[in-house]
Amino acid sequence: MFHGIKADKVLFLGNSITLHGPAPAIGWLGNWGMAASTEDNDYVHLVLKAIAKAAGKEPKSMVANVADFERQFETYDLGVGLKRELAFRADLVIVAIGENVPALTSERAQNAFQASVVRLLKKLQEKGDPVIVVRSCFWPDPAKDVRLQAACWAVGGVYVDAGPLGSDPANQARSERKFSHDGVAGHPGDKGMRALADAILSALRRRGSSKDPPSPPPRS
Repeated sequence: MFHGIKADKVLFLGNSITLHGPAPAIGWLGNWGMAASTEDNDYVHLVLKAIAKAAGKEPKSMVANVADFERQFETYDLGVGLKRELAFRADLVIVAIGENVPALTSERAQNAFQASVVRLLKKLQEKGDPVIVVRSCFWPDPAKDVRLQAACWAVGGVYVDAGPLGSDPANQARSERKFSHDGVAGHPGDKGMRALADAILSALRRRGSSKDPPSPPPRS
């Protein structure tokens, strides 16, 4: 348990910030969240470490890069693409997506994205009754973030606004060390990863300590 929330099995669904394999062509040699200096310093492992400390044991975990869902959200086959992740039957799911979603330049695209995220979250809920955390884009994108928030609240999830973190240059990896690729450099560095982990953990503590169900945010 983590502050009243069952967390024996934790699933992370994200993109390169969550997990990215070695890509020498862009100067990235890690196999963890880009661009933390080590695996232990990415937000996934910081969250897991905090849960283990609170619970007194290491949770089982699964980490998946679902950038294909981001890029093809309207047509992505969840049953096929996430077969392994759904079978994991997590108690706690942390969804950190949005950055690879094509620009939502129309209301139709925004509605379709929100509907697809709701479909994803409800599919996860079919496999048990997990607490679901949805994180906004690290690089703020109002069109995407408002839809992520709405989808999260539609299923009773825990929403984490990461926009202020990504807007702070000190949280980007380029502020800590040099990178040959500008895209890698813009990812969260160790400070940014710590900030992301802290925001997620704080939101979980609030949910765990609250006896009341979450209230939806005001309409935008």
